[in-house]
Amino acid sequence: MSESYAPSTRSAWLPEELLAWYAVLPPGGAFTHLTAAEHRGWWLPRLPRDAPVFVAVPDCGTRPRRAGLHVTRHCAQVRSQLNDGLPIADPDEVLLAAACHLGVLDLLILGDSALHLGDVTVDELVTSARRCRRGAPALRAALLSMDGRSESPGETMLRLLHSTCNIPVEAQALIRDEYDQLIARADLRIVGTRRLAEYDGAHHREAGQYERDRERDRRLQTLGWSPYSYSAITVLRQPHLILRDADEALGRVSTPDRLDTWRQLVQDSSYTGTGLERLRARLTRTTASARDWSQTTDPGSEDCRV
Repeated sequence: MSESYAPSTRSAWLPEELLAWYAVLPPGGAFTHLTAAEHRGWWLPRLPRDAPVFVAVPDCGTRPRRAGLHVTRHCAQVRSQLNDGLPIADPDEVLLAAACHLGVLDLLILGDSALHLGDVTVDELVTSARRCRRGAPALRAALLSMDGRSESPGETMLRLLHSTCNIPVEAQALIRDEYDQLIARADLRIVGTRRLAEYDGAHHREAGQYERDRERDRRLQTLGWSPYSYSAITVLRQPHLILRDADEALGRVSTPDRLDTWRQLVQDSSYTGTGLERLRARLTRTTASARDWSQTTDPGSEDCRV
């Protein structure tokens, strides 16, 4: 049951804060990484309270030194666009920068959001992921599973849970009645079955939405479909229940060890305490200046402390 996730993650005070940081940037500097992602309204991972502000600056200029500022120096021109009067790095550059620190699940959610909002294309990400940059291998790996049809972080997680367990699914499946009239658009349909797996976000528990959902489910059931809804708690903490339901629909035995890959992705993400602390440690280690070095005609880079 798709929930259209509005680009509302940007804090109301963010533009004002970034204007203050903009005052210390050298010419050609731009906001990037998770700072740019938040400004663009993308779905964000959980962030440490002391997460820095991320900027990229050309190597030929001065480097601002401020507590709470993560500076990456680029030997090539920082590709950016003005947004709210602020230089914001191009979307593919934002994802490439974030890939240096995020786990696969967090990066995948970020990428799905950028694709869903139309801020970037798969071709642009493929080109960016070919660069000799530290984040490129992680971006290439995440690209294999990105899907701009996703409409919420929870929907992305539910899709990835199924795919890592080798359960074939169709995203945003269109369900029609006997007269070929569209009656629903399901988050996921388990291929070869009439089972629908859907993410049950918080807004689905509101009274009005809840009644509309139940009416929709009854109509689907009348037509022979089986809608199954799952909350974030089930996706993250009880994935064996989802695997059991999917295997039941496919008529096969459920083997819990198929969840090992999914559990590792969750463990490495910001959705667990250890994953969030690991992200914090990565960001803390690199809050001092980093520099992008070019070894080829393509602006390659290696982030390192200077």
